[in-house]
Amino acid sequence: MHRRRIHAHLLLLCALPLFGGCVAAVVGGAAVGASAAHDRRDVGTYVDDKRLSLGVHDAFNKDKELALRNNVRIVVYNGVILLAGETRSAELKARAERLVSGFEGTQRVVNEIAVQEPEGFWSRRRDNTISLHVKTALLDLTSLDGFDPTRVNVTTAHRVVYLMGKVTREEDEAVTGIAREVNGVEKVVKVFEYVD
Repeated sequence: MHRRRIHAHLLLLCALPLFGGCVAAVVGGAAVGASAAHDRRDVGTYVDDKRLSLGVHDAFNKDKELALRNNVRIVVYNGVILLAGETRSAELKARAERLVSGFEGTQRVVNEIAVQEPEGFWSRRRDNTISLHVKTALLDLTSLDGFDPTRVNVTTAHRVVYLMGKVTREEDEAVTGIAREVNGVEKVVKVFEYVD
């Protein structure tokens, strides 16, 4: 019984960062509405993506080998699930995709996992810094009337920047150009959906 309680607490602690969207929805629907107001997804899709993300992360975390011995980032946007990072084998890469496939609301899975030894703390920190620099650089994009940089999700894994969101083709061109110029970026992969 004591062991179950410890496992439950550990699971809760690990899952807390994932509950940000859910807590906001429960505490105040206005918080979700405010976040979704800047988004081109409707509120229902925004909430569906949060629910899908929780389900996908839960399924993934149940596979201890994948969750603890590899480095996979999972991002959900408009029903598209992006897998990025590293797994130690092609079999683990395929297993990761199988785990997250088939959830209600999934439009497609984009599996960009590299088969290699997972990068260490400093490499992951560098990737997070690159993402931050791209997001910051997008704030300076004032040449596009009505552009909102919060509509672009930026994820970086092993110096490759993945861009997700619903954008116009003009926004795509501008955002991609800015991301390519950020120091440390080796490649930009677009997982955009177009509104025009």
